[in-house]
Amino acid sequence: MELLECLRRAVKDRASDLFIVAGGPVCEKLEGRLAAVSEGRIFPQETERLIMELYTLAGRDPAGYLQGGDDDFSLSVPELARFRVNAYRQRGSLAAVVRVVAFEIPDWKSCGIPEQVMELADMRHGMVLVTGTAGSGKSTTQACVIDRINRTRECHIITLEDPIEYLHRDVRSIVSQREIAIDTGNYLSALRACLRQAPDVILLGEMRDAETIHTAMTAAETGHLLIATLHTRGAVNTIDRIIDAFPGSQQEQIRTQLSMALQTVVSQQLLPGRNGKLVPAFEIMRMNSAVRSMIRDNKTHQINNVIAAGGGEGMMSMDQSVLALCRAGEITAETAVNAADNADQMRRRLGCGE
Repeated sequence: MELLECLRRAVKDRASDLFIVAGGPVCEKLEGRLAAVSEGRIFPQETERLIMELYTLAGRDPAGYLQGGDDDFSLSVPELARFRVNAYRQRGSLAAVVRVVAFEIPDWKSCGIPEQVMELADMRHGMVLVTGTAGSGKSTTQACVIDRINRTRECHIITLEDPIEYLHRDVRSIVSQREIAIDTGNYLSALRACLRQAPDVILLGEMRDAETIHTAMTAAETGHLLIATLHTRGAVNTIDRIIDAFPGSQQEQIRTQLSMALQTVVSQQLLPGRNGKLVPAFEIMRMNSAVRSMIRDNKTHQINNVIAAGGGEGMMSMDQSVLALCRAGEITAETAVNAADNADQMRRRLGCGE
């Protein structure tokens, strides 16, 4: 089994990921299901050869991976696609998961991203958070929003990513894309440096610690639009995660600062659709005076009620999004109930029995 053959197969089949793990066949993930790419099982010597070929294609030294056991990097194969690689060790052998990333920015409509989310591109300052579990489509949503900004505004966009996934060509904006560990040391140093690089829009791949979160909020307060990612589900969990990242003595100050800097939280998940494709569902929370007060007063548990009643302000709860998908025939009632935050209420709305 040759590496390029595996990569071409994954791109042809529109797979999301390729798995190279000893003990089984090379597999691809298609709409949440696994399918074998190689005919038989592969063994440690074979996985090592395939993974070293990935490093060769990327022009990257594998020494750090071989010593530390984990590595993230990206690579491009001309006329095929870009790939994001996470290489790791398991049971003493080398393994990797390869995410397939198309060269072109996907069409937001075909991805099922609602206009309320794409309107984030019209914002000029403040913090926007795109959240969800791993593999929920956050990077695609962010890429679509950045692409709209690039096509509609004249500004300087700086992206800080680990690794870079989608490549943005300058259209009306200048897009500077920086990859952690290659173009800069870490997220915090890159974020501090980019504040001196005349940015209008900053895309922050991940907020991993209190210092990075604090610097990001400061950037959002000083006239920049900052779009960042957190691995959380739902606006309330996102806000609580940010506040809990700080010591108790600082949390009151952080609540106040966050209530002023934050503009929107978008949370998303991918659900199995009736046609075999994954369908995105979104929760959208926009800041208003009620939400700001709840964050300041440590009453975040009340925010879900505001989101559910905030349709006129462009808000949408996850359950409202899931219900709309079900009524449109895109997902089954069973999927809607399983994905709902309030399963009992979802059953009643759909007229389902227990």
